Amino acid sequence: MAAVLDSVRAYFAQNAFTIDLENAGDVVARENLLDRAMGPGRRRKSSETLRRNRVPAEGLALVARDEDGHVIGTVRLWNVHAGISQEGNAVDALLLGPLAVDAAHEGKGIGGALMRAVITEAKKRGHGAILLVGDAAYYERFGFFAHNAQHLVMPGPFERSRFLGLELKAGWLGGAAGMLVATGRKLMQAPMKRAA
Repeated sequence: MAAVLDSVRAYFAQNAFTIDLENAGDVVARENLLDRAMGPGRRRKSSETLRRNRVPAEGLALVARDEDGHVIGTVRLWNVHAGISQEGNAVDALLLGPLAVDAAHEGKGIGGALMRAVITEAKKRGHGAILLVGDAAYYERFGFFAHNAQHLVMPGPFERSRFLGLELKAGWLGGAAGMLVATGRKLMQAPMKRAA
């Protein structure tokens, strides 16, 4: 990951942003950015039910930072089972989302840089496929297509034409059918103290 991030940092430093691994100190800034970018209904989306109370896939939560270190973009990938293979085995995959860029920094290539970096890192880590619900006109340039997810469904309402997949390994989603199921590590919650 360090080599990928170093090359991305060098290239985008001239454009006044860098791509970095998300850290615990980014939580509030990331959540505020997502609230502004996605609006109040963002927590009711089908994708959110797969992310709720889960931890992003290892090493696959990235942020874009401005020259002062502030979070101006975010993308995360989450572990899921993408239905069942023809042999009856669960198909491991990743679910992307959300991808968001602060409105004040749109048009600088930040979203594209985040996408390229997270796809490269997922491939390097040996993952087979990434799924998402999003605008096909935007995501097709990164290799996401509806036909890769045609036999899969989300656990709730979704627009079929916006459910897209990218195979990082050829044929990974071939024959996969069924509903996406969250498989990532669960978020550890601090034990609550009981009143005396």
